[in-house]
Amino acid sequence: MEESVRFYRDKLGFQTEETADSPEVIFFNTHGTKFELFPLSNLVKDINSENPPEISNGFSGITLAYNVPSKVEVDKVIELARAAGATIVKEPIDVFWGGYHAYFSDPDGYFWEVAWGPDFKYDENGLLIF
Repeated sequence: MEESVRFYRDKLGFQTEETADSPEVIFFNTHGTKFELFPLSNLVKDINSENPPEISNGFSGITLAYNVPSKVEVDKVIELARAAGATIVKEPIDVFWGGYHAYFSDPDGYFWEVAWGPDFKYDENGLLIF
């Protein structure tokens, strides 16, 4: 938890009112949503305390999306992630659907796509509209 809090709050600059380095749970303010960290051991108990799912790191077929309003922001987020110690899995590149994206993995091995699209529009709360 401490490593993840440092990564997201202190290095990537995700906004939160939480000041503890190892809180029970932490919520980050992100554009249009909340991002939450909750210890895996507590999450598996919450899912099923009698027969908890197996804990594993890395790619599970799901990525987290970090959508940004410009190509320049993709580059900025990837450089910020790199400086924070993330592993850059795919450098920023133009993609077949007309957008621009990259991938990094966080300290727990979870994959994030950072993406901009020419048709991305956001509401007044910063939530991506499709």
